[in-house]
Amino acid sequence: MTNWFKRETKLEKLKRRYKNLMRKSYEIALKDKEKSDEIHQQAERVLEQIQSLRYQYADN
Repeated sequence: MTNWFKRETKLEKLKRRYKNLMRKSYEIALKDKEKSDEIHQQAERVLEQIQSLRYQYADN
């Protein structure tokens, strides 16, 4: 019940986005390698954002 009222942090949103992009990249790789590579690059950029946020949270 308490999860209804809990707001998702920016880090949690980025993790969910990264997970979805990686899943999509894998599924598309079976059909179109170039499109899969583009999606994988997007996922890598999201991962970089996740890592930078983790460093910011660690500093605080």
